[in-house]
Amino acid sequence: MSEQVAMGVRRFGRVNWRGTATLAQREVQRFLNVWSQTILGPLINAGLFLLIFTIAIGEGRPDVMGVPFMHFLTPGILIMTVIQNAFSNSASSITSAKVQGNIVDTLMPPLSASELVAGYVAGAVARGMIVAVVIALGAALFLGVGIAHPLWALAFVLAGSVFMGGLGVVAGIYATKFDHLSTITNFVVTPLSFLSGTFYSIESLPPVLRAISHVNPFFYIIDGVRYGMVGISDAPPLRGLAVALLSAAVVIFISWRWFKTGYRLKS
Repeated sequence: MSEQVAMGVRRFGRVNWRGTATLAQREVQRFLNVWSQTILGPLINAGLFLLIFTIAIGEGRPDVMGVPFMHFLTPGILIMTVIQNAFSNSASSITSAKVQGNIVDTLMPPLSASELVAGYVAGAVARGMIVAVVIALGAALFLGVGIAHPLWALAFVLAGSVFMGGLGVVAGIYATKFDHLSTITNFVVTPLSFLSGTFYSIESLPPVLRAISHVNPFFYIIDGVRYGMVGISDAPPLRGLAVALLSAAVVIFISWRWFKTGYRLKS
């Protein structure tokens, strides 16, 4: 007689590793199938940003915080592109499934709320990391921008990708159509990423705006990657990493809670 499985205990153990890995693989395959849009596109956009600033400002631009302006700018462009792509990956996946009516195909398999969050966030992190590596290689080849502190750079790119992947899950669950998702992207993600020290040091801001920047997690992620790549920062890297990890934990918890309760998913 086959062994009976106790009530509440799943036959594949406490964690459905295979199911979680399959969901993550699906999320990775989604963006790899259109790599010209999801990987090549961000590289071209980042290159255009740098080219436009080079032409518009010219070689007469003074150094910023002791480094050439283009070296100061490159980490900001890199992480801005990374966080936008990490957010887009999880947000668009969930929103598409809801709009097309096939979100049930993801909710029906024996995956817990934490496993669903892990699968979606893993896909977002993979996309963010690939974009980061591609842009970093381009910056090293064409601008001579190296990596001053590799572990710090890696830590902040990972933390930023997890944070934005989790935020994308929250946005995807909340949105009921692509217009809602576009509103979140245009009025929350893009402004916060642009106005968080991507193109400037926050020390040049008026005191009020500087104080606001210090409570913005996007600032710490951008500032931390800049420290990892060129060795300068507006805030202590350890504090920045703590804020980034705490922000990631908050959005991951919200994502887990909403999957757990079926908020805006099962109605």
